[in-house]
Amino acid sequence: MKLLSFAVPCYNSAAYMEKCVESLLKGGEDVEIIIVDDGSTDKTAAIADRYAAEYPSIIRVIHKENGGHGSAVNAGIESASGLYFKVVDSDDWVKNEAYMQILDTLRSLVGGEKVLDMLVSNFVYEKVGQNRHKVMRYKHAMPENQMFTWEEIKHFHKGQYILMHSVIFRTKLLRECGLRLPEHTFYVDNLYVFEPLPYVKNMYYLDVNFYRYYIGRADQSVNEEVMIGRIDQQIKVNKLMIDYMVENKSKITANKKMHQYMLSYLDIITTVSSVLLIRSDTKENLQKKKELWDYLKKKDWILYRKLRYGLLGHCMNLPGRGGRKISVEGYKICQRFFNFN
Repeated sequence: MKLLSFAVPCYNSAAYMEKCVESLLKGGEDVEIIIVDDGSTDKTAAIADRYAAEYPSIIRVIHKENGGHGSAVNAGIESASGLYFKVVDSDDWVKNEAYMQILDTLRSLVGGEKVLDMLVSNFVYEKVGQNRHKVMRYKHAMPENQMFTWEEIKHFHKGQYILMHSVIFRTKLLRECGLRLPEHTFYVDNLYVFEPLPYVKNMYYLDVNFYRYYIGRADQSVNEEVMIGRIDQQIKVNKLMIDYMVENKSKITANKKMHQYMLSYLDIITTVSSVLLIRSDTKENLQKKKELWDYLKKKDWILYRKLRYGLLGHCMNLPGRGGRKISVEGYKICQRFFNFN
């Protein structure tokens, strides 16, 4: 059995996937790299097959019909043989020195008295045109270099969240929690780092800059104009997170620290949905914003009140055109102050 499985979802990634794969290969025989070719129409499939032929004991390839990022992650989870599992997008890469520390840490914890469910490390925004790179770290919120539980976690500030780039899960946990990401939907990474949390007991934080998150391509899903164009998918994910929070209420509220974290994460996702709908400035999308908040209200009145009358919820629901302008400006201030992504 491998120590760590990587899933690398690829869709027309021929121009940049090699940098990603080469960085992961430095883990040697302890790792498994699953390249998921999600119905690519360029040379992605050929590049993936070449790597699998060259490194048959490390690299496997899954060729499948196009189903989107979530579908590719699902395929990776289903076929992974490693004790632990991580998703690395094909335009991102990992830093070698930190990579070795990650593997050493996982090795040292395997077979111990406590089972590690989730390892967290830093990630770095590799933004086009910027020499200084923002690092997302967690050292003020999590104990370092030790196993810990939710009770030992300190306060996460706004904008400081455990994202797909920062997390490694125990593979069996992802299967046991029944995680199944929706197909043909963007922004499912929010579900990936949300739904497994009630099953996570033991965590470990390593303060190393492991994952390099490339950002700046005009066609990237996190580009604001692209997000507005795909706003229905953002809303779909937002509603699925609301559903999960409501349907698993007793399990989530049983742990105060975890509940507060998940509530805060849902708060920022709902704020992002709201501000994008406001910024599009169309009557149709303003109605979708109202429908989103009405959906939350109908699902759970208490959860609605917590989000609606919190700082961000209040800011997102100011009346009239003037109120919407204040909402956008307020969001920008919060974004700068709290370092939102």
